[in-house]
This record gives sequence, C-alpha cells and structure tokens, in this order.
Amino acid sequence: MKKELLPLALGGLSIGTTEFVMMGLLPTISKYFDITISQAGGFISMYALGVVIGAPLIVFLSGRFTSKKILLALMVIFTVFNLLSALSPNETFMYIFRFLSGLPHGAFFGVGSIVASRLAKEGQEAKNISMMFAGLTFANLIMVPLGTILGQTFSWRITLGIVAIIGFLTLLSLFLWLPNLPIRKQTDIRGELSFFKTKEAWIITLMTAIGTGGGFAWLSYIAPLMTKVAGVDEKYLMGIMMLVGLGMVVGNIFGGRLADKVAPVKACMILFGAIALNLLLVFLLADNAIIALILCFTGGACFLALGAPIQILMIKTAGKAEMVGAGVTQAAFNIGNSVGAFLGGLILTLGYGYKYPSLLGVVLAIIGVGFTLLLLKTNKKKQADLELGRLATCDK
Repeated sequence: MKKELLPLALGGLSIGTTEFVMMGLLPTISKYFDITISQAGGFISMYALGVVIGAPLIVFLSGRFTSKKILLALMVIFTVFNLLSALSPNETFMYIFRFLSGLPHGAFFGVGSIVASRLAKEGQEAKNISMMFAGLTFANLIMVPLGTILGQTFSWRITLGIVAIIGFLTLLSLFLWLPNLPIRKQTDIRGELSFFKTKEAWIITLMTAIGTGGGFAWLSYIAPLMTKVAGVDEKYLMGIMMLVGLGMVVGNIFGGRLADKVAPVKACMILFGAIALNLLLVFLLADNAIIALILCFTGGACFLALGAPIQILMIKTAGKAEMVGAGVTQAAFNIGNSVGAFLGGLILTLGYGYKYPSLLGVVLAIIGVGFTLLLLKTNKKKQADLELGRLATCDK
C-alpha cells in the first residue's frame, strides 16, 4: 500500500471497528445501563441513522474546501464523539453520541474514494479504492473480535476508547501523509444537487440499498444460523466472524481488481449474482457444518467485493457531483443494512427458520442484478442517442 493511501485505510479501520463492534458489545452495554438488548440495539440504529443523514451533507462542503481539509474535519468529529461515547454517563447521552459519531462515516468514505481514485494510475482507480476499504475489512477480521473480547472482559468503554485512539492516529496520518490535492471543480449547491436529477444515479442508489440488503439479511443472523442450524458450538462464534472477515479481506482485493479489468457495472452484475448463488447454497446446505463454514468465507468475500466496484461506478456516473454521489453510495449501503436486518427479522418473527433470511437475501441480490441490467440498458440508450446527435451534427 502506498503511504498516501494509509490514512484512508486507517480511517476505514476506525470506522469499521465502531460500526460493527457494537453488535458484540450489546449484552455488556445493556447490562451496564440496565436496559434491554432491544433498547441497546438503538445504539446501532442511531449510528446507522447518522450515516444516512450525514453522507448527503457533503454537498455543503464539496467544491469549497480541499479534500484534505474535509477529511481532517470529518475525522475530528468522528474521534471526538467516539471518545464522548466511551465516556457516556447514561443511555440517553450514548444514543446522542452514537448518532453524532455516525455523521462523518459516509462522507469520509465518499471523499476518501475520490482521493483514492485521483491518486491512482489510469485504469487502477478501483484498486486504489479497495485499498481504502482494506481498513474496513481488517476491522472485521481483527479489531471487532479483539474489541469484543476487551469489552466483555474489562469494559466496553475501553473498546470505544481504542476507536478514538485510532481516530487520532488517522488524523495525524492525514495531516502528515495525505497530499493536499487541489479542488478539481468549483460547483455550487445547485450543481451538486444535479446528481439527483439523473436516472443512472437513482438506479445505482437503489441497486446498492436493495441489492446489498441480501448480504446483510444473512450476516445479521449468522450467529443463530451457525449455532442452531449448522450445529457449531457457540464458543466458536468469534472464529466464525473472523472467517467471514478473512473472506472480506480477500473479496475486497478481488473486487477492486475485477472492476479495473471489466466495466464496473459488469463487475457489480457478476458479484450480485455470486452473492445470490452463495446465499442459495446457504439456504440449501447450511445443515452441514463444514459446508456452512466454507460459505461463511465465500459469503464475506462476495459481499465486500462489491465495495470498490459500486463506489467507482457511482463516481464515474455522478460527474461534477462525484463527492455527493460517493457519499450517497455509503448511505445506501447502510440503508441496505437496515433493510436486510429488518426483513430478515420479520421472517423470523413470522415463524420461519434461521435459514430463511438467506433465502430472502437471494431475492434481494437478484433484484440487484436486475438493476445492473437496467443500468446497462440505460447507458446503451444514452450512448446511442449521443451517437445519433453526433451524426446529425455532421450531416448539417
């Protein structure tokens, strides 16, 4: 990894840790504040809400400040509110600080994606973006299990304090190593909001929000799936999550290279199809522990492989509103998180078994494939219209 990309990867490590470690800390935190698990689940929901709301707010920053200044400001907000979360005196303050710490999430990845693509050699933009997402994958592989153990053994405050320390290290590395790239385009708010006027942008947003919901429907209920269906002992759950995280590391690298080899929209189509196939195999074969473990690895790989292709696809589609587009993509990922978890939980509430959220995931991933086909059709029509316009101009 190039030194100038390391600050972006560190940011991904800190953000990924605080987002996912909370799932393992819920029993500990709920006991500390004397609230139910479902009430403690609000700490996850409030963070996700912050991501969804905060990502589009980049519209007020892009085109006015350099990307380095924006990233520094976002990481200051992230670090401060994660530190305050670690010091929360009660659940009310915890809800507030979790929401505020989520605000920079989508914007950081959005702006970071633009920076990573601008630092890349031609044809290697997606590879550079995958290097930024490498921090997120290593968070799932190393920091989330470690943070969960520390939180359960000592205190959840220590885990969130470590997140704040990583945030500070990210700030330092951003200041020292990230190049101060000039503002590429001066645009006003109206110009940035033009992003929402294009059909392609909405297709990609819906593709991300619905299609990735398939992976989240499986991942949200992987613990009961592996223990009650596959028959794996609960003491191995941490190892299972590390296996999923290892798959994410491998998949992230593969996805970045795939998007550079083929068109990003085709890479997305291939990967949504791979997710659908993997989840179908989970539904059919999860009773076999060995096969279920293999599918944990391949599922994590297919899921995170989507990150770089979708991000570079949105950047190239959004044009002058690239920062807004990249931020909205991150918001759409978190909507997918909420949609997948909610619908998967609804299926369980209706009395279906723990394999059925994976079957739901198949449907959502296939819808993602459908959106990629629609985007291909839209792009071909636009290209044909441009060609006709060029020929008509030549005739005149």
